[in-house]
Amino acid sequence: MGTWLKEELQKIAEADDLHISPFREDGVTYGTPTWIWSVVVGDSVYVRAYFGQNSRWYQAALRQKAGRITVAGIMKEVAFEPIVGQINDLIDNAYRRKYNGDPYLNSMISTRARSATVKVVPRESNS
Repeated sequence: MGTWLKEELQKIAEADDLHISPFREDGVTYGTPTWIWSVVVGDSVYVRAYFGQNSRWYQAALRQKAGRITVAGIMKEVAFEPIVGQINDLIDNAYRRKYNGDPYLNSMISTRARSATVKVVPRESNS
């Protein structure tokens, strides 16, 4: 897997939203882009599913493990890694900082959304 460029992380951190498109079942065709929030913690990008593990994009991301994101003028081939554990506390804090005052914030740091946290990792083939 690849790493994010510093400029990419900065653009993603500053962008209000991101579009995520996990591959469809054929592993070639991108799914319909879904608008979601994203946060940067350290040198990693994380996203969560508002509707938790029942979210269709989340289920596709787990099944296919790859797809594409579009954010702040960046279109990138990525891999998806499910996340559990203490890192979620840092991700919660990043959501609080970035989306402070937004009416959807509490939903995005809820147990439901935390259970559907994904790390977005650039794929080497798109370097």
